[in-house]
Amino acid sequence: MDKQFDILLTKIKKIVNRNESSKNRLQSICQLLYDNIPYYNWVGFYFPDKNEQNYLLLGPFVGEPTVHVKIKFGQGICGQAAYTKKIFIVEDVLKETNYLSCSAQVKSEIVVPILKHKKFLGELDIDSHTRNAFSEQDSRFLKKVCEYVSDTLN
Repeated sequence: MDKQFDILLTKIKKIVNRNESSKNRLQSICQLLYDNIPYYNWVGFYFPDKNEQNYLLLGPFVGEPTVHVKIKFGQGICGQAAYTKKIFIVEDVLKETNYLSCSAQVKSEIVVPILKHKKFLGELDIDSHTRNAFSEQDSRFLKKVCEYVSDTLN
């Protein structure tokens, strides 16, 4: 999988350097991850709400629509990652007490904060229909994706 992740990182680096809106670049990254990693069944970005402090708003995503378009910091896995600025890997969402259910098909989740100079800029959220889908490899790979993305955000 490391080789595939390396290939995808090269493609993502090209996407973030394209001369187009950040929204289009982020949508392209979501689509690339969704299309190339079989267990990435929902891929999306959340960003701080500019109008309401301590809330996240859903940005570009690929997968089934979600009712969770606005999440309070600390609420659910995405809110926890925003609040703590730490990566969260949930092996089995049914065992998580602070999980916000998006779909009955989701079995595991990973959320990776996007940071720049320790400032929280947003996060990458990925759901899987497989339990225990995410490994340390995924965590390292997605952390690198988020580093690339952070360079395109203010």
